[in-house]
Amino acid sequence: MDSVVATKHLSIGWSADEVLLKDIEFEVKRGEIFAILGASGCGKSTLLRTLIGLSRPLAGEVLIEGRRYPDERVEKPIFGVVFQSGALFGSLTVGENVALPLIEWTRLPRPVITDMACAKLRLVGLEESAEKLPAELSGGMRKRAALARAMALEPSLVFLDEPTTGLDPIMAAEIDELILKLNQALGVTVVMVTHQISSLRRLAHRCMMLDPEAKDIIAEGTPDDVARSDDERVRAFFESDRPS
Repeated sequence: MDSVVATKHLSIGWSADEVLLKDIEFEVKRGEIFAILGASGCGKSTLLRTLIGLSRPLAGEVLIEGRRYPDERVEKPIFGVVFQSGALFGSLTVGENVALPLIEWTRLPRPVITDMACAKLRLVGLEESAEKLPAELSGGMRKRAALARAMALEPSLVFLDEPTTGLDPIMAAEIDELILKLNQALGVTVVMVTHQISSLRRLAHRCMMLDPEAKDIIAEGTPDDVARSDDERVRAFFESDRPS
């Protein structure tokens, strides 16, 4: 499998005196689900923001599909994003939220856009909620709507920031199933930030763990390989998810 996302000597943080991660390198292969793990404050979400171009790195570069990102001009977004909050516009209906990328980045007629938005809502089981406002949906339904919007332009790569945070176990499992569906049925490459060990084990082909003290990647591999690490920090992270 070829590389879809890669970093080279990437350092991120707020300033030269406030570095979160220093000189890290990793790659995400086409067709896999890749999870970014770590304790709070280790830089997971900041790393994700850097990968998608919302934060500038202190040093190094991000490559997406072999091109430096976001320095090279693109005609339309080359990936979809689901933020932790969902980031739906409260004054727009669910259908209008999903249609937004199509309105902004294509010149398709509105009826075609509406049909495409409905198809994406159907994909996540929300076709009957197209005319509802986000406030009328449950937390899990809002996450599904955000996932539908992320897929509006049919990207081959999706970034997810804590997709199951704040959801009950049943709803979290439903979101996990949708992510698996995107990956297995549509071939979408997924990069996800998570601290949910259950989701990690259900979904990820590979993962890496970040550490705030080392400011580096301290473990990388399959979830089982990482869980068997001799590093006490890694073992403590996995053991913290065990029921008492």
